[in-house]
Formats: sequence, structure tokens, C-alpha cells
Amino acid sequence: MVVYLNGEFVKKADAKVSVDDRGFVFGDGIYEVIRVVDGHLFLPDPHMKRLAIGLDGLAIRITGSMLDSIIPIAEELIEKNELTSGHATIYLQITRGHAVRTHEFPPIDTKVTIYMSAAAFTPNLGIQEQGVAAITMADIRWTRCDLKTVNLLPNVLAKQRALDAGVFTAIFIRDGAVTEGQNSNIFGVKNGVLRTYPLTNYILPGITRALVLEMADKEDIPIDQSPILESELMEMDELFLSGTTTDIQPIVTINRSSLGTGLRGEVTERFQELLRRKMAKA
Repeated sequence: MVVYLNGEFVKKADAKVSVDDRGFVFGDGIYEVIRVVDGHLFLPDPHMKRLAIGLDGLAIRITGSMLDSIIPIAEELIEKNELTSGHATIYLQITRGHAVRTHEFPPIDTKVTIYMSAAAFTPNLGIQEQGVAAITMADIRWTRCDLKTVNLLPNVLAKQRALDAGVFTAIFIRDGAVTEGQNSNIFGVKNGVLRTYPLTNYILPGITRALVLEMADKEDIPIDQSPILESELMEMDELFLSGTTTDIQPIVTINRSSLGTGLRGEVTERFQELLRRKMAKA
């Protein structure tokens, strides 16, 4: 695999980052994952906009020309790794760079670390048809979940807790309301109305989430951006997750109890088809 690191394309095995890098010692960085379909980046502009917002949120300063170079570099990585057919992903991480370990920001002339890789990806169509089981757990993450930082330990622990419980994923609950999945946004459907947590600092502004809302508007599906209460969760007709690699993923079991019919719902299936069509046009 060929990766990009600080201005160079190198073999992944040869890519080295300093042990003093602030991404390593503090988790001081932002990342993005972009879907690739038949060699083309899927929805790159929203990803770049979110990246810029995240960098600004952490006060990591990079030049406009550096930002502008990211998409061409990603496209070159796709070519170099022969990922021009089928599905793939681009992973991008930018940290504040390496410096003496102190809590305050390093000197202003410290160079940021930019790393990018590309990898083949196979959508799990079986899960998208059959749905997944989930557990609920307290959302004890920090209150800036809207920034896509590399600080993912709560998500890692949540995923492991889900696996230990014999299920696929975890659903976060904060103050009695469903916020999002452990690595994805979450939607509910009740009486034909699409329901999801509003955009606040408590959830990630998902790229696929925004696309689902856009598709719902075009399909005249009513939208209610208000939190699903934990007490309402099992009353939903349908639940599904959305994400760059999650696509549209039905949840059919929560805390060992079947949701609705226990099968993928019609609205969920409709969004899956709309997403497939959108990707096919990418």
C-alpha cells in the first residue's frame, strides 16, 4: 500500500511519525474518512467543509493551498493503489505536529502532520438486508462530539462493550435521549415520519446524515429533528444507522428485544435504494 505523509508518497511500511507527535501523545488532531466508488470520491466537498470546521475548532492552522491539495492527493492515492473499480475509502488525519510534550500549543511555526491512506472496502450487504442488534449505553463522551477528532477511546470502549454483549453496535443515551450510534448517526421512523437528533455539539454532523435528510426532503418524507427519548426507542417502527462506511444499516434488536417486526422496514429499504442510486451516479 502506498500512503501519503507530509509531502511524500511512500510505502505504508516506510511511513514514520515522531513519538512526539501531538496526535500520538494527546490525540490532538482531526480526521476524515471519504468513500470512493469506482475511483471517484463520493461527496468530497462536504467532507472538506467538515474538515475545515474541525481544524478551526481545534485551532490547527493550515494554509488554504494545503487544504486545496488534499483532494488531488487523495485522487493520486486511488490511482497508485489501483482502487479505480469497486468501493474503497480514503483516510485522512491532520495533527498539530510533533513538538516537546507540553499541554500548551507548540510554537506557531510547528509543521502539522498530514497523513492519508487508501484501502479497498466491501459494503456488508447482508447486514444491510438483515439488520443488526444493538445495546444502549450512557453517552459519557466530551461535549464537542461535533468535532471529528482522533480522540475515539469512548467509541472504542462502546464497540467492545457491544461485542462483549454479542451485538453489533452501541447506541448512546444522554440525558434520557438517543444521540447517535457508537460510530454513526441514528434515525427513527414513526408513522412515516423520519426522526433524528438535531445538529448540536452532542453529535457528529454526519455527511450521510445530511444526505439522508436531503433525500427525505426530495421524497416528501416528513422530518422531525427532535431527540428520540430513551422511553420512546422501542416504540419506533424502524431504526437505522447512517455513515460513510455504514451506509444505511437497519437496527432490528435493542437490548435483546425485537424492534417493530424485527425486520428491515420499508422506509429504511427506500433510503438504502436512494443511496445506492446516488453512489452509482458519483
